[in-house]
Amino acid sequence: MEIAITGATGQLGSRVARMLAERGVPQRLVVRDPSRAPQLPGAEVAVASFEDEAALREALSGVRTLFMVSAHESEDRMPEHRGAVRAAVAAGVERVVYTSFMGASPLATFTFAREHSLTEQLIAASGLRLTALRNSLYADMLPLFVQDGVIRGPAGDGRVAWVARRDVARLAVEALLDARHADRIWDVSGPEPLDLHESARILARVTGREVRYEPETDEEAAASRAGAEPWQIAGWAGSYKAVATGETSVTSHTIEHVTGTAPWGLEEFLRGEPESWRHLAP
Repeated sequence: MEIAITGATGQLGSRVARMLAERGVPQRLVVRDPSRAPQLPGAEVAVASFEDEAALREALSGVRTLFMVSAHESEDRMPEHRGAVRAAVAAGVERVVYTSFMGASPLATFTFAREHSLTEQLIAASGLRLTALRNSLYADMLPLFVQDGVIRGPAGDGRVAWVARRDVARLAVEALLDARHADRIWDVSGPEPLDLHESARILARVTGREVRYEPETDEEAAASRAGAEPWQIAGWAGSYKAVATGETSVTSHTIEHVTGTAPWGLEEFLRGEPESWRHLAP
């Protein structure tokens, strides 16, 4: 079994798994709950999680290339990532394709981007060959930012090169199948950086519902999330502040260069996957 997929029941991992199956590629789906694993030709299911290092090591036995979807956001997910990397090394995995974040750095504004940077370093230092997909904010998430017709956050007039999960999945498949992508860090974005006013107008035009963006100060943003855990507030506000600083405005040609097909822009995505905004329909 050449390839294993973690997060195969999630939004991105399931897309990658389906695309591999469509191309007739054998794969191992590493899941917590086997009843939720996608039923795909050429795929076998192994039950494990990042927290259970022994089970994960067994699940990765014989695998050469691992698609490692980052663990769920939490106060500190680095112990899970360390366990996953140790298990991969012990199982004999040679290469990891990892879902990172645009601008991953120890000094990144977005707190979770700092964790992604640490994870990239961890994988590379372990001796595994790393392909890091530094994804911009998902276009799929934009409709979920709307509350009562308004997108609020401390993003100022910064821009986002929104990228569709569908296009990240297409890139991930190519990275998994071609070892020439080893030892590379790819910036992964959509075709155009948009500020949130423009993003809201596009969302309104497609959905037929009034949507607008209201910038918040840091104090307003913190107050609007009162009651949440401090790490949750820092992560939520940090994603908007990364927009404000320009860290999410990078526009790359990675997807088109690697896959041969340009990624969707925001409006293309919204029209192509209307289920992403169905909850906003008037």
